[in-house]
Amino acid sequence: MLDAQEAPAPLETLQTVELAFTLNGRPWRGTVPVEEVLLDLLRERAGLTGAKRSCESEVCGACTVLVDGQPISACSYLAFEAQGKAVTTVEGLAADGQLDPLQEAFVRNVGAQCGYCTAGQLLLAKALLAEHPAPSRDEIAHWMTNLCRCGAYPAIAASIQEAAAAYRARAAGGSRSAAP
Repeated sequence: MLDAQEAPAPLETLQTVELAFTLNGRPWRGTVPVEEVLLDLLRERAGLTGAKRSCESEVCGACTVLVDGQPISACSYLAFEAQGKAVTTVEGLAADGQLDPLQEAFVRNVGAQCGYCTAGQLLLAKALLAEHPAPSRDEIAHWMTNLCRCGAYPAIAASIQEAAAAYRARAAGGSRSAAP
């Protein structure tokens, strides 16, 4: 075991880049180390802690966020790759103090049990509904690959189908915010 005097020096960032992107509808600008992943930027620089660190290998989905509407694993996506793009986190789903229909459905159906995977599940479901506005159970099962340690998969699927119906009803009513 190394004591403090024998411990190697912390790694020093040798290169940084200027970064500008849209974060939950607002501009974000800063200088970031080239090795910084988006998850660290979101949690440490932006103070958005919804996305979680877990597997760090693009397997579990706890760190899922949307980049230009597509789900990505923020634990392995380099922050500078977000240059000029739109990043959405779970904190960006609600609008004007109103939960997104997907969030409301998760609450009603107890789609979130311990809550650890919830942010990633919500964002993956958001991407699914943008591509498939009326998903079947098979499509939901195919898309929803994020892990849930509590096994809330049936409640998550029910929440997605309920939210899909709410989005369609909103669209039929002519609301401007009808899109998932």
